[in-house]
Amino acid sequence: MANNKDAFRDYLQLEKKYSSHTVTAYCNDITSFESFNTIHFDQEDVEHVNYSQIRSWIVSLVDDNISNTSVNRKIASLKAFYKFLLKTKQIEVSPLLKHKALKTPKILQIPFSEKEVVDVLSHMQNPVDFEEIRNKLIVDLFYTTGMRRTELIHLKVVNVNLSGGTVKVLGKRNKERILPVLPIIIDQFSLYLKERACLLSIVDEDYFFLTKKGLKLNDSFVYRLINSYFSAVSEKVKKSPHILRHTFATHLLNNGADLNSVKELLGHSSLASTQIYTHNSLSELKKVYEDAHPRNQK
Repeated sequence: MANNKDAFRDYLQLEKKYSSHTVTAYCNDITSFESFNTIHFDQEDVEHVNYSQIRSWIVSLVDDNISNTSVNRKIASLKAFYKFLLKTKQIEVSPLLKHKALKTPKILQIPFSEKEVVDVLSHMQNPVDFEEIRNKLIVDLFYTTGMRRTELIHLKVVNVNLSGGTVKVLGKRNKERILPVLPIIIDQFSLYLKERACLLSIVDEDYFFLTKKGLKLNDSFVYRLINSYFSAVSEKVKKSPHILRHTFATHLLNNGADLNSVKELLGHSSLASTQIYTHNSLSELKKVYEDAHPRNQK
């Protein structure tokens, strides 16, 4: 089993080009199932199990109050593992061939309104020091490019093209894409770089966004930053970088952008991923339709 797990890890990293976080999560799920299988079925080999064993694991997870969404993610890890075993001809049939995912509630991500974004940026007007200048640029960059949190954190100095008005980001599965930057943001880039150059110490010099100690930002830092600023103007339950990305897409669609263009900007591999953002733009479209159609009673 150890050799297969190592080979599977290499497959995810090198061939599928998954992020290190995703690879670790997949392998942890397989180890968890392996432990369960050893304890309950006295079988260390999970390469050759039947569906009833997997079903027992699912039941135990649900009994432990693991959400259906989390259970489905763990089963997705197993599916990927058995798909790998099929690909390497170590098994002939996946034990998950006829498995159906557990039902999960459809959670509609509610974007910020245009007013909420304007209010946040208004409160951040005229930044006076390095941190204020950096924070305003981060909020504006999320809202005007729709980049992911990890893309912003790993943005390199060499990938910011001020003269061309673009930034190059590294997305999921190590896919690069070039994003246009609005002229209004270019001035903020220049101001930030000027302040960045005055830091007493720069440890992670390759990375564009740094703490005042010259260190690369991390996930929790960026989440807290966005949550803090938007908590002052919004009562929405979720106030995260992802909601700001969601807001970017929704506002573009509300203002006439076509779905394919938004798909490219977001770095989605298929339109299906982008279409979730149309749920919110449909409410705007419905309002326009009702106001404009002559059959609707005024």
